[in-house]
Amino acid sequence: MQRTGGSEPDDALVARLHRTVGDALTDAHTDHETAGRGRLPLDDERALARKLLADELRRMASTAFAEGRAPLDDAAEDAITVAVLDRLHGLARLQPLLDDPSIRDIHISGCERVWLNLRDGSKVQGPPVANSDDDLIELIATAARRLGRSERRWDNAHPELNLQLPNGDRLHALMAVSGRPTVTVRRHDFDISRLAQLVARGVCDELMAGFLSAAVRARANLIVAGGTGTGKTTTLRCLINEIPADERLITIEDSLEIGVERFDDLHPDHETLEARDANTEGVGEFSLADLVRSALRMDPQRVIVGEVRGAEVLPMLLAMSQGNDGSMCSIHADSSKGVFSRLAMYAAMTAERLAPDVTNLLVANAVDLVIHLGWVDGERAVTSIREITGTLEAGQIVSNELWRPGPRGAGVPAAPPTTELAESLEAHGFRPRDHAAAEGWWR
Repeated sequence: MQRTGGSEPDDALVARLHRTVGDALTDAHTDHETAGRGRLPLDDERALARKLLADELRRMASTAFAEGRAPLDDAAEDAITVAVLDRLHGLARLQPLLDDPSIRDIHISGCERVWLNLRDGSKVQGPPVANSDDDLIELIATAARRLGRSERRWDNAHPELNLQLPNGDRLHALMAVSGRPTVTVRRHDFDISRLAQLVARGVCDELMAGFLSAAVRARANLIVAGGTGTGKTTTLRCLINEIPADERLITIEDSLEIGVERFDDLHPDHETLEARDANTEGVGEFSLADLVRSALRMDPQRVIVGEVRGAEVLPMLLAMSQGNDGSMCSIHADSSKGVFSRLAMYAAMTAERLAPDVTNLLVANAVDLVIHLGWVDGERAVTSIREITGTLEAGQIVSNELWRPGPRGAGVPAAPPTTELAESLEAHGFRPRDHAAAEGWWR
């Protein structure tokens, strides 16, 4: 619907209608789920929102006539309808930023403190996204209740929110524990989905891309590591899209980001699982560790965990070592070797409280390759690929750094893989002798 003229709609009225209609939609979703029919379909929700809003505007007009006041004219009602629906189905003044392809990340600290990281590497200040912090809280809280697979809360009792937006972007928000409400949006470029595109962007070269592609087909268990914003999820997505189409795979995430459902032609047999917080009664929580255990009962050929950062580490390692070869996950780590201490730390925090040497034994039997990403001259690049040889010395993991940081920081061939891995990769199409960069490196 287009605005037909008149002044800008009254912000207080828009906010009130937004709350009224939003609460009614939340109740409708709850009733739909209670009846065992899942979330209300998006088209039905949009139609219901228009009806609820039209009913409320008619009620306001009747009240105005009864009190001897002039009701809103058609132009004003149109403007209010657009503004309310923008808030309900989009994110109001934040939505244009989400629609701008030049923006990579959005950082909001209070309604008017907005910073934009652009894809060209620059940083600029953005426009206010709400009239007040309270309006910003109401906007995000309404989105939390309505967007995603299940209702999520964002309030004083639940001050942290992780949410996938309809366009696939990831939203993280904090309130109460921060000075002002803080919102961070990480943009995802789902157009980058194949290893050849990583080569074109300088993340890796053709030799490394061929190696990784063969490793996926050879069903090597992979860990993608790196710091924040280094492209772990994008790289994981590209690796997943090398999996043959006839395999059944299951992705497990705290908040949906990988987007495997966007590539149905590549993965016709897939399931996407998302963790869930407890409801207002404190029940219904489903953690990543719970999801990994459930996924293993769903007859997967590969299990992919979007990011390992806690108790899910143990079932993930068991999955990798008990027949689900070719599984993958990502993890925060400052180097490829640093992944091992990170895994040991997470395993020590589980209910089983595994000792480091026990975790190392699990890792040595479960993981084949660690791929580390970092920043090189302001650009993302693979800096290291490390093979775990599967043996232990004095309780420590023995590994072989196949690519290590070169003079510029990007990974360069360093040591050849073990004979077993080399033969497996060649059997799955890796042809290192076709690349000049492999001279003197391959066996």
